[in-house]
Amino acid sequence: MKYAFLIITGLILSSCATIVNDANVPVSLSFSDGSSGTCQLSNKRVSLSVKIPGQPLIRRSDDPLRFNCETNSGKKGFGSIPSSIESGKLAGSVIFWDLGITDSITDKHRTYPTSFVIPVN
Repeated sequence: MKYAFLIITGLILSSCATIVNDANVPVSLSFSDGSSGTCQLSNKRVSLSVKIPGQPLIRRSDDPLRFNCETNSGKKGFGSIPSSIESGKLAGSVIFWDLGITDSITDKHRTYPTSFVIPVN
């Protein structure tokens, strides 16, 4: 009985189902008028300066990816890109013992769209 208790306890403590996603997700960005330029991108986990068009790696986060951009011709665009939950992977984590706690701390269950067109005036 004592050994069965130790085995069951060991299995419970060793079974966790955290999501094994990369910390960063590629997002293809372009301007609505097809021009080139630069953008300041930020969320609570990263702040970047990137050239547009491009495909920077963005750190996953539960808050929106804010952008402040300027084309080479001086047009400006600003706004945010919402993040979403990868529900299938989070559901798998919740079924097991960690209940998604680890993933909610690391935000690895969140993602941004694979491509986004930044509107400019």
